[in-house]
Amino acid sequence: MKTNPSLILLVILLILLSAGALFGGGALMISPDGNLLQMPISFLESSPFKNFFIPGLILFSIFGLFPIIVIIGLIKKPSCRICDMLNLLKDMHWSWSFCIYISFALIIWIQVQMMILNTVFWLHTFYVAYALTILIILILSPIRRSFNE
Repeated sequence: MKTNPSLILLVILLILLSAGALFGGGALMISPDGNLLQMPISFLESSPFKNFFIPGLILFSIFGLFPIIVIIGLIKKPSCRICDMLNLLKDMHWSWSFCIYISFALIIWIQVQMMILNTVFWLHTFYVAYALTILIILILSPIRRSFNE
């Protein structure tokens, strides 16, 4: 069996995203006042949130736990009726499509943060570039062929 370097890179990117989100989201849920991550509660002044618990929960689940499920799907390519129902790109395995969902969710997440904060930090630019990198890897021919059903 030939190893696909693009798939390895994709899995590594998802692992790093997941690890960071589990840590960051977990810290925000444990310390909703933002103290653990040294984030002032004033960041939330223009948001619908009184503290960081809900943003932490979103970060933990969507960008922490969800990528783990997708990584398993990318490596094992299991069939999953529920995942297939949520797959909008029926000619591709659900795990490939879900990577696209993660990438767009990350871009939206960052855009909403920038709107709420009314500023752009270097980390925002980094994560948008991160999401775009995942999207570029997904459209590479070897990856598409691997997940085309």
